[in-house]
Amino acid sequence: MILAAGRGERMKPLTDHCPKPMLKVAGIPLIEHHIINLAQAGIKDIVVNHAWLGERIENHLKDGSQWGVTIQYSAERDGALETAGGIIKALPLLSSDNHDEPFLVINGDIFTDFSFNKLPTLADKMLAHLWLVTNPEHNLSGDFTFEDDLVGNKKPNKNKSTYTFSGIGLYRASFFNSLRQNNNDDVLALGPLLRKKAELGKISGSLLTSAWTDVGTPERLVQLNS
Repeated sequence: MILAAGRGERMKPLTDHCPKPMLKVAGIPLIEHHIINLAQAGIKDIVVNHAWLGERIENHLKDGSQWGVTIQYSAERDGALETAGGIIKALPLLSSDNHDEPFLVINGDIFTDFSFNKLPTLADKMLAHLWLVTNPEHNLSGDFTFEDDLVGNKKPNKNKSTYTFSGIGLYRASFFNSLRQNNNDDVLALGPLLRKKAELGKISGSLLTSAWTDVGTPERLVQLNS
């Protein structure tokens, strides 16, 4: 699943008339870079959620056949459902009720040359696997700790190295199933859920050493393109 429903408030005015994942790096939309990387790794079934100017995403990507993949869309209302809410709404497209096989989720507003060819096997007791990066300048305090392949929460007055969540993760449907409502249209952020499961020791992790940029501001986009 590629998350593409955000409004991109910090990217204004660039996102006034263009959905954030359609902003270009090296002349190619961010979301298209992901699709190319996924196709090269043999990942052919892709779900894209969208809200703001979502029709532009669909008009560009269509059914994905030009990259040899199949794309399904999960359309959200204009306000979007936040990350976890968007994943929950798309769950029927991501997994069957009888299986709990992991699926990959990627933020549509990051750029990376990470290869998806060698994804880890998610251990039975783990609900998710996150890729972490060295803290960038805009998030020097980090999001999580990382020790013995386990993602942990930052603790006050604890001198542990922290890392930033890259926006790439493997999840089991059971991570979200208990939160599903009848209408599947609840606004729900992912961060608090990740911290809760990390506290229970249910999230494994890896350090991402590939090129990576959170394209969160026009300045970062300019820097990336340079």
